[in-house]
Order: sequence, then structure tokens, then C-alpha cells
Amino acid sequence: MRGHVPTDTSPESARWRDPRLSPAERAEALVPLMTLEEKVAQLVGVWAGADASGEGVAPHQTDLAASLDWDTVISHGLGQLTRPYGTAPVDPAAGARSLAASQRQIVAAGRFGIPAQVHEECLTGFAAWRASVYPAPLSWGASFDPELVEEMGGRIGRSMRAAGVHQGLAPVLDVTRDYRWGRTEETIGEDPYLVATVGAAYVRGLETAGVVATLKHFAGYSASRGGRNLAPVPMGARELADVVLPPFEMALRLGGARSVMNSYSEIDGVPVAADETLLTGLLREEWGFTGTVVSDYFAIRFLERLHGVAGDGSRAAALALRAGIDVELPTADTYAAPLIEAVKAGEVDEALIDRALRRVLAQKAELGLLDADWRPLPGDPDGLRLDDGPSQDLALRLARESVVVLRNTGAILPLATGRRVAVVGPAADDPMAMLGCYTFPAHIGAHPEHGLGLEIPSLREALGRFVPDLVYERGCGITGDDTSGIAAAAAAAAASDVCVLAVGDRAGLFGRGTSGEGCDAADLRLPGVQPELVRAVLATGTPVVLVLLAGRPYALGPETEAAAAVVYGFFPGQRGGQAVAEVLTGAVNPSGRLPVSVPRDSGGLPATYLSPRLGHRSDVSSVDPTPAYPFGHGLSYTTFEWSDAAVSAPGGPGAPDPDGQAEAAPAWPVDGEVSVGITVRNTGSRPGTEVVQLYLHDPVAQTTRPVVRLIGYARVPLEPGRSARVTFDVPADITSFTGLRGRRVVEPGPVELRFGRSSADVVASVPLRIVGAEREVGHDRRLGPVTRVEAGPPEERG
Repeated sequence: MRGHVPTDTSPESARWRDPRLSPAERAEALVPLMTLEEKVAQLVGVWAGADASGEGVAPHQTDLAASLDWDTVISHGLGQLTRPYGTAPVDPAAGARSLAASQRQIVAAGRFGIPAQVHEECLTGFAAWRASVYPAPLSWGASFDPELVEEMGGRIGRSMRAAGVHQGLAPVLDVTRDYRWGRTEETIGEDPYLVATVGAAYVRGLETAGVVATLKHFAGYSASRGGRNLAPVPMGARELADVVLPPFEMALRLGGARSVMNSYSEIDGVPVAADETLLTGLLREEWGFTGTVVSDYFAIRFLERLHGVAGDGSRAAALALRAGIDVELPTADTYAAPLIEAVKAGEVDEALIDRALRRVLAQKAELGLLDADWRPLPGDPDGLRLDDGPSQDLALRLARESVVVLRNTGAILPLATGRRVAVVGPAADDPMAMLGCYTFPAHIGAHPEHGLGLEIPSLREALGRFVPDLVYERGCGITGDDTSGIAAAAAAAAASDVCVLAVGDRAGLFGRGTSGEGCDAADLRLPGVQPELVRAVLATGTPVVLVLLAGRPYALGPETEAAAAVVYGFFPGQRGGQAVAEVLTGAVNPSGRLPVSVPRDSGGLPATYLSPRLGHRSDVSSVDPTPAYPFGHGLSYTTFEWSDAAVSAPGGPGAPDPDGQAEAAPAWPVDGEVSVGITVRNTGSRPGTEVVQLYLHDPVAQTTRPVVRLIGYARVPLEPGRSARVTFDVPADITSFTGLRGRRVVEPGPVELRFGRSSADVVASVPLRIVGAEREVGHDRRLGPVTRVEAGPPEERG
């Protein structure tokens, strides 16, 4: 039964088409003209062509992505089209023509002629066949280079816009809390400030290109119990506020993201999809977010099926709508007939539908989808190229910056010329070892008749361009228990001067890989029989360069200390093989730094560096959680000298405390700013880039605090003999934390600002004393320091 059809045909009724009005005004003008069915149609997506059968689908997709009658679905209009490029291999030009045809059908079918908003995945590039694949987010974090990540986001966004796509489901801003979680590869790292700054940069790039960035997964998803996908989150309000939420806050304020996706998780028994306090109270009322909240795929139905807080689809829809979810993805389910029936039965207030609809229509107005001159594509489909030279070059530049050299005993790296080199291991000659779960080839699965759609050199292939006559043995698989090839791999290593041993992960979905969504790990040992391969090759006595191409940090315990060098690449993308080969041979000087700590013990409960005193090694526990390699660690082929750490503060040194006694440490007002600086000089013989990291140490506080936490960083490229002065203007706001009363405060007392090469390698400490009365800060606080890098004079040589 159709609702009442408005019949107003006055000029005022067409105000929603007027581009001179604000998007909000246009939405407000259109809402009263729509029937209930037309309103609800704008709040759903449709996943045309989604496979709902076989082994290649996600759990619950079979019964939740049932085929829909296209003509019926679009008869009242349509809110979103789900992944027209990212569902099956399709030539980009053919896909663009098909999308344009679908949009014309949607415009013709609906009474108001409004096209659908099109969304795609874009975490490591536009997730379409034959589209460039960039490094995974852990590699973004390893680069410590927001500017380059922003450039990448802009290029991804422009390719999507050219293809007729309006919204990207990225970036992931979950802070890694347990490395066993399969989606660790999708995170930027374990530090909120690193995740926030790099994630906000990606958002700026995507949004500047005109694509709506969608922040995932709001919030708490990565803190699941035991590192299991969708498991309950045993998190307190303080951890949520101080660790999990800051990246989302920064990406909204400094990135300009226009959409947020809910987390699947439940926090303290409340599923986020039904959490009005989080999705409306915090996100909209406190933070002032005005964009759209979209559901993670099937998350609303999961309120019934998985969480058990709703008895049926209509109740699930009511809970999600009231909480603040505006759009149901990926396809029409609870925000369809169940929601319409609930409204007609008086169980859901239509005002809640109107609230969501205003946000959806305002965003469509921003994107030009309400304009009379709208076109489905900005250009000629036949000219659409999703993988080109500039994109590949950018992917390579980011991959180069993300490769981390962890160990280089005896200066085995860079590899000397003229040496016999063996390349062994299951990740050595596999292009898929470069790709994360949300790349098109890994996410969509094998389509042999189409191929990968890209040239993705393996490490063996790329290294062979630098080192002739490589010897190769696979040794074993990423998974499985077949050890029959290990002896041949060890023999190849024994007969060589150097062995490059490449091990790691293969990304997949829901148990079809060793890393990726639903591919959680019980412990942090390398998968399969790879540990046996590593032991056998190390036992030969040949110098071994252990290369890990993986989506999470694996434990590197005492048995790997025999390796002459250790190199980590976090799914470095389609040009990652070349980047790793260039680092191994010295064509590129490594500058990557760990975005996650690398543990020493595979069986101990993973703990990130963001721990209070008792979370580190102590004499009250027999378990030592000290990592093999700490957050922020990474080596170079040149050397750097740090000197002249100094501070200038408004209060000046020796500022009096409230009792009138002089203090040794400079004063730092609770509402003020302090400047700290250090000089870095390249004392080696080749150009290199140092990453200066600034940490806060708060020794005494009203709640336990991390021993150190990152609050600033800078990449400093230097020629041999050259120096630079790195200065951070740090607002006291950045020292704030959630106090005893549940409010964010700047607390007076002693602190230290520490310059470090990593979280565990402190070069210089600057003691300070925050002075004044305890100060409460809110969403308008300053979120980070202003960083300056100023070139110093050239080195004087005698």
C-alpha cells in the first residue's frame, strides 16, 4: 500500500533543484514532497550482482544478499549503488558504461529523478579490476609521511570520480590493540596520534578529489576480546576516549570526512549499531558531525542475528535508526519493508526517517546529484584508465618509504655485488604476497580467466633485475604442513654467499587467508611450517636476510637472532617487490619505521607500547612483554647525530611554583604552548632520511598513563654532512587525558618531552612543569603540535 503522494506542483516545490540554495535548504525543501516509500528508498543501497552462493562469500551473505527485482527496487528511487566495479572483474570502460546505464534507469524510474550515490572500497586504492594497488595502511604508518599519503588519497579519489563513484569506504582508523586480529593489516598502527595524522591526511586527499571519505570502524572494533573478529569489546570509557576515538576526531576536524561507518562491535554489552550515545550523543551533538552514518555491511540485521538485541528486522531497523544510522548497506533489508511496516504500525516515528533523509539528501546535493544538469560520468568511458604511470610511481614511492630494516648485523645490507644469492621462501615468488585483503585480487577472489589485471612483480622477479643468476627454492607454502621442500631450500642457502628468505602472509577473507577480515590468529607464530623453514635455513650458517611480507607483526624471538638482517614489508602493494629489492640492494636507503611493535614471544598476550608502568617488564610477573623491536624502530644505511635539545617556554626556566619555590624545569602553562627543538645531522656517506619522534612522559597523574606516547614526528631528509633543526610547538592541550571524573583535562605537574629514534630509544629528554589550575578541554582543543624543519649550515670540513 503506497503512502499519500504529495501533489504540490507550485514553483516552491522545485526549490530543491536550485543550486543557489545550501544543501541543507535543498534537502529541507524536498523531504515534505516525498512519500514514505520514497523516503525509505533513499536510505538503502542495492548490491546488484552480489554473489550470494558458494564458498567465496562472507558468512551470512547467502541469506542477507538475496537477489532483488531491479525494477521493483528502483521504482521509488534509490539511495546508493553498492560496488558496481568491486563485485566482479569488469573492464573499467565497460563498467563505466554499465554504471551510467543503471543510473539512467534509476533517474527514469523514480518520481524525482534522483540518481544513486555510488560507493566502493578504496583502502589500498580503488578496489576495481585493473586499478592501481597501493601499499596497505600499515605501510602508510611505516612511512611516517602524511603528505605522501594525502597525495595517494587524492589520486585514488580522482580515479573514482572519473569512474562515476561518489563515496569511498576508507580509511580504517582503528588503533591496533591486539596483533592477532585479522584486520590488523588494515590499520595504520598502534599509536592514536600516528593513526590520526596519517588517516586525516588520507581523508583530505580523498575529499579534495570530491569523494566522500567514510571513517571505519566507529568505534572500538580493533579492541575485541582475544583478537577475534566481531568479538565483544571489554573496553572501559577511558581507553575508548584516549586511545580509540582521537583518530576519528582528528579525521573529522582536520580531514573533513563526510561519512562514518559503524563498528560491528559491542562495547560493554551495547552493539555500536544501536548505541545512540555514541552515534548521536558523541558524534553529532558533542563533535558537531553533520554528514551521513552508514551501516557496515549487514550490521543492522546483525542486531537480530548475532547480537540478540532485536527480535526481528523491524526492531533492528528501529534501534539503528534511533541510534543514528542513516543508510543501510550493502543492500535493502531492514530499512525496506520492515521499517515501512513499523512506521505504519506506529512503532517508529517518521520524524526519525526524515532526520536521516535530510542528511542523505544534503550530501547528494553537495555531490551534484540533485542538480538538473547532472551527468552519470564526467568524461568518455573509453578513456578511463585506473592504473597508469603516475599512479604506479606513487605506489612505488610510498612502498619505498614503508620498508623497515629492523636488523643489519655485520652490515650485510645493502647486498654486495658479485655474491651468489639464493632467494627462498613461500613469499619470494608470489605476487599476492604484496597485496592486502582489501585489494581487488585478494578481496574478490580468484578469477583465472581474468587474471590479476595488473603487473605485480614478485620479490624474486624484482631482485633478479639487480642480482643476476639468483637461485630460487620455495621451501614450503604459506600454510599447510608440507615440509618436503625445506631441505632443498636449505641446500640452496648453504651453497650461496647470502640467502634472502621471504616468509609471511597471504591475505584473504574469513579463514581463506592468514591475514585479513575474519582471518584471526591464535598466536603470533608464522603460519604453517614457515618457522621450520626459517630454522633450517638459519642453521646452514649462510648469512640470511629474513624478509617478512605480512599483514601483522609476527614474533621474532631468539631463534631469529642468527639472521644477519631482518626486513619488514607490510603488504607493500603492486610495486612492493621492486621497493623491497631496492632497499636490499641499496638503490634506496631505508627510512621506514615500525607502526607496530614486533613481539618477541609468539604466545604471550600481545601488548602495544601504549601501556602504563605495570604493562611493561616488572619484577611482579615472570612474563616479559618487551618486544623484539619497538614501535618507531627502523634502521638506515647512513648515520645520524642528534644534538642540542632545547626548550623555550613562556614561563621561562626557574618559574616559581604555587609555593613560591624555584623549579629546575621550565614552566608550561596549562593553557599555553612550549617549543622544543633538536638538531639532526647526517654523519654518514650517503643521503638518508631520519624520522624524529617526540614522546610525552607523564610520571605522576591522577590515572595511570602510558610510560610514553607519541605526540609529534617529522621526516628529515639530509644529504651527507648536512643538518636540520627540528622544532615542535606543543600546546598543553596535547597532554590532556580522561581524568577521574570522566572529563578530558590538562593536569598540572612534572612531565618530560622525549626525543626518540623509537619509543624505546630516547636520545634526549626535556623536563617541564605544567603550571596552573587543572583545566578541562573539549572537542575544540588543539590536537597536535606545529612542526618546523629548518635546514642548517653545511658541515665544515678541514
